[in-house]
Amino acid sequence: MLSIGLLTGVLALGLTGCGTTTGERALSGAGLGAAAGAGTAAMTGGSISKGAVIGGGLGAAAGAATDRNDIDLGRRRR
Repeated sequence: MLSIGLLTGVLALGLTGCGTTTGERALSGAGLGAAAGAGTAAMTGGSISKGAVIGGGLGAAAGAATDRNDIDLGRRRR
């Protein structure tokens, strides 16, 4: 179970910096949410597919709700 949690964390970190447009943020949020949901379900003994679907939906909604100025992509301010 610990290895599933670690794998989920590594995959989530790979997706955190993705997305400059609303669609890209929604897509990367969906991937991040699905990975987190599946990992959480696996560690708690729940349904992995249901966890992935719920997490993916919540992640997509959160990604779409953010705008370009909410996310610091390391750009230098003038």
